[in-house]
Amino acid sequence: MTTSAKAPERVQTTGQAERENLKGAVGAPLRDLNVLRTKIPAALLEALADPYYRPPGKLSCDELVIMIEPLDAALGSDLDTPRPGEAMRDRGKGTALGFVAGATSGAIPFRSWVRKLTGAEQHDSYVTDAITAGAVRRGYLKGLGEAHGCLPPATPSHTLNGAPMLDQTLRPRYPTRPASAPGSRGETPPADPPR
Repeated sequence: MTTSAKAPERVQTTGQAERENLKGAVGAPLRDLNVLRTKIPAALLEALADPYYRPPGKLSCDELVIMIEPLDAALGSDLDTPRPGEAMRDRGKGTALGFVAGATSGAIPFRSWVRKLTGAEQHDSYVTDAITAGAVRRGYLKGLGEAHGCLPPATPSHTLNGAPMLDQTLRPRYPTRPASAPGSRGETPPADPPR
């Protein structure tokens, strides 16, 4: 089973597992041979079946929280939850472990074919689809909570502590044409007649 060492219930893709710790990096060939597989929690399997399923009757805020909690456990924190900053050491560690995983996976000749033939690639795709469906389900449930007037965690918090607002206006990095003279409409001056 491939889960996070920090949060044992959290599901990981193959790429995430290979970059988390040495055990995950060394286990890369076992994932390629489909011997080591990610176990998908029941909450994500239910979300994969129908992410927009709405139980009959009016849901209370507490019922929505109960439905969201297993998704949070399987997926990790939602986008509206503040996260601690990632240290530069952790970024370097992930890169180094990715290198180790690549080296150990390189021991398998025709790795991509082996992954296809053993079903590892199809299973990884299934895991990714389950994670996506779980995220959609969590967003849907939080939307229902907001429609009912619930408080977080049954709704999005709408604030990210410390997250800067991005300026998305488009401006040229370098001037593309000279500034026009005052009183002109930005028209191109006529060319000099040939001599």
